[in-house]
Amino acid sequence: MIEEINWHVKQALYKRLCRPVLATPPIRPVDDGVVLFSMMGSAVLIPYLVAVKSLHHHLRRGRVMLLDDGTLTPDDRAILKAHLGDPKILSIHDVDVGPCPNGGTWERLLTLLDLSADNYMIQLDSDTVTVGPVPELAEAIDANRSFTLLGESDIVPAVLPVPEFVREHFPQGTEGVSLSQSHVQRATESVMDRLEIPGLAAPRYVRGCAGFAGFARGGDRGLATRFSQAAEAAVGRAKWCEWGSEQVASNFVVANAADPVLLPADRYVNHWNTPLPGDSRMIHFIGTYRFHGMEYLARSRAAIRALGERQAA
Repeated sequence: MIEEINWHVKQALYKRLCRPVLATPPIRPVDDGVVLFSMMGSAVLIPYLVAVKSLHHHLRRGRVMLLDDGTLTPDDRAILKAHLGDPKILSIHDVDVGPCPNGGTWERLLTLLDLSADNYMIQLDSDTVTVGPVPELAEAIDANRSFTLLGESDIVPAVLPVPEFVREHFPQGTEGVSLSQSHVQRATESVMDRLEIPGLAAPRYVRGCAGFAGFARGGDRGLATRFSQAAEAAVGRAKWCEWGSEQVASNFVVANAADPVLLPADRYVNHWNTPLPGDSRMIHFIGTYRFHGMEYLARSRAAIRALGERQAA
């Protein structure tokens, strides 16, 4: 209970101390085929502005599109219009997920994959902060290669054939893995070598992170949908509809793109409540540790100052 109270106190403190982001210059969008895409709502307006403005500040490309989670108010929309170059805002209620799960950010994944037919799509969560140059992103965009932030720091980063991935991460097979009790990601990964994906003879997988990922131009939702159907058949509808299945699908789609980029883990970092690398460029403050300590607040305020300095210059 005390931890929960502290979390809410720090969240409120964050929003108050990061309100100066509202005084920073607006994004000047460019219709260059790059789209910075997020699903967001009223509760994350301030952190989202920090996330998207800090990324655009260092990338200097693209325009913004949003998926409203159903909570944006008219005042929120006015702020987003003023700060992000009047972005197109789609509604979660208009997304047809087909046979895929509802909720759990599936609407976000399917929408951005639809949009990837004509755009290079960058998915960023509102709890990310870009703090330095991001040349790897520019290179991936120029080469039209998908990318992902790596999900864990203690694994060898690699896109592996699915049978090899399962052997490496589940050497005892499914022994000790309860499909009903395990987290949906672990449950699905443990049986991934049993999935039959129509049109994909040699599937690959990478343990990435859906909080920050890029999707090459020329895509669609087809592979994600086929994967979803196969995974659901393997682990059951109830399990597959749990929070986290969308990340597994995102990882799978990126892994099976042409020559995907795995962002260097010493520069593009998930914050696990451990000291950050000295050359961190983009930090994803995952929910478990977002408000442990003051790192998220400190990095966000530094990013806001950098945005203000750009205006002064």
